Amino acid sequence: MKKILIILDGASDLPNKILDNKTPLEYAYTPNLDYLTKNGKLGLMYPLDKKTIPGSDNSLIAIFGNNPQKCRRGIYEAVGAGLKLKKGNLALRTNFATIENLESKKLLDRRAGRTLTTEEAKELTEAINKNLKLPCRFEFKSTIEHRGVLILRGIHSDKISSVNSGWAGADKASKFEFSKPLDKDLDSKKSSSLINSFISQSYKILKNHPINQIRKKKGLFPANIILTRGAGSEIPKIRKYSKWMSINSMPLEMGIAKLSDMHNFSFKIPEIKSMDIYNYLYKLLDKKIGYSIKILKRNHKYFNGCYIQIKETDIPGHDNKPLDKKRIIEIIDEKFFKFIKEFSIKNKWEVIVACDHSTPCELKGHSNHPVPILIFNPEKIESRDYTHRFNEIEARMGSLKTFYGKDFVKITGLDK
Repeated sequence: MKKILIILDGASDLPNKILDNKTPLEYAYTPNLDYLTKNGKLGLMYPLDKKTIPGSDNSLIAIFGNNPQKCRRGIYEAVGAGLKLKKGNLALRTNFATIENLESKKLLDRRAGRTLTTEEAKELTEAINKNLKLPCRFEFKSTIEHRGVLILRGIHSDKISSVNSGWAGADKASKFEFSKPLDKDLDSKKSSSLINSFISQSYKILKNHPINQIRKKKGLFPANIILTRGAGSEIPKIRKYSKWMSINSMPLEMGIAKLSDMHNFSFKIPEIKSMDIYNYLYKLLDKKIGYSIKILKRNHKYFNGCYIQIKETDIPGHDNKPLDKKRIIEIIDEKFFKFIKEFSIKNKWEVIVACDHSTPCELKGHSNHPVPILIFNPEKIESRDYTHRFNEIEARMGSLKTFYGKDFVKITGLDK
């Protein structure tokens, strides 16, 4: 049976006082997800293991049946951003961020307040590419919002540490630390030295840039430092899904889809012209939903599966905005899952709904809590497990029980 895999990025959460001690998934009105749940099966999944805090990258790699320990996020981000890589090129995911200064090393915000416009990011990127000097060729590209990709050309080691990944939440990622070699190899020492030189020089270029001077006058976080993570120097061999399509426009998900041999459909992400990120976020969500529905209608006959990731459920968790998270879940249910329910029944497609990780609002970051998983088979409604709602609590009672991300492909049938 054909399958559609929908990842609600970071939608899983913890009980929140603002939501009457319920999670956003519990509190939200979701009649269409409820229908799929009542006629399907639920379970809980630890994306990696019970102790490790997952990112979207290694969680997705595990979900698609690959070894998460070999995940190198920079590679997927670079491929998704359309950059070409040769073996040995070092690729890293980057953030424009804000530190107090290099002396105190106090990290004020990992995303420069999430208020960076597209034009600002472009100008800052141009300043770095024009003025920063390294003893090797490099390519730095801003992608979406505060995000970017850095590539060091030549042959380099990826055995280096990330600079403030931030998965442990805002309070636990408040100290800036330079990259370090993870082994005693001289190439690793050289790679971390190059990255640290890039970071130090970028700070000198950015801290007095006119854009950041204006941002500070407006009371905004200056984008005065580059953080790096997920270093990778070799394109991985991962499980192929050559008869699948992907409907994704974010670099990470596009990179994973491309290296999984999926046919990816994407739309151009609109430029951010306003500093009201949530007004932009809701417009982007509407565009994502409308585009996904259009592509599914036009192309479902030509593929055996479809992968869609909805990023917008993750961002309010990082920003401690439970009401926005609840509202976004309700929008997705009303505008997207209503269509998915009808599409699945009409075309006999199995629906799999999952979260790649939990992003609790109160923690303002990812956590190691298990996430709910739903399987709805329109031809096997009689085998439902009589759970009623797609949330963290009911998932504990589901017939899929509790499992790990490494078993996802087997339990959902993605390996068939």
